Amino acid sequence: MFRGHFEHAIDDKGRVAVPVLFRQALVGLQDERLVLTKFRLRKRRCLDVYPLSAWRRFEDNLLSRNRFDPKLVQFRNVYVSGATECALDAQGRILVPQLLREYAGLKRDVMITGDVDKFRLWDAQTWHEVFAEDEEQVLDDEAFLRGLDL
Repeated sequence: MFRGHFEHAIDDKGRVAVPVLFRQALVGLQDERLVLTKFRLRKRRCLDVYPLSAWRRFEDNLLSRNRFDPKLVQFRNVYVSGATECALDAQGRILVPQLLREYAGLKRDVMITGDVDKFRLWDAQTWHEVFAEDEEQVLDDEAFLRGLDL
């Protein structure tokens, strides 16, 4: 559903255009509301962006778990409490709240990357670093790639 990566810019008001292919996927889902939240991958911050329907499924999954599990409580304190809902405007943009822009270190140039059922919003330089590391580690792992039937 969400695949590829696209470079965009955040305007002075904190708005960023959602790539056309991603907007088309949202139309197909009949879902123009998104949920943005904090995420971190190997100590590098970004934002996870879910269609509202996928976010609700995620919340249902959380509710099916032991709510008193200390790790789950910590996770919810970061991931769920950091979440905010937003809508696409008429130009296909979303307004990224200042707090989330600061968290992810988003400046002007950002990279929007597909992650199957959601997408991520990265500072462009951070994304290039993460991608280079992943490319070297994963694409050289022949056993892992065989397991994916590539």
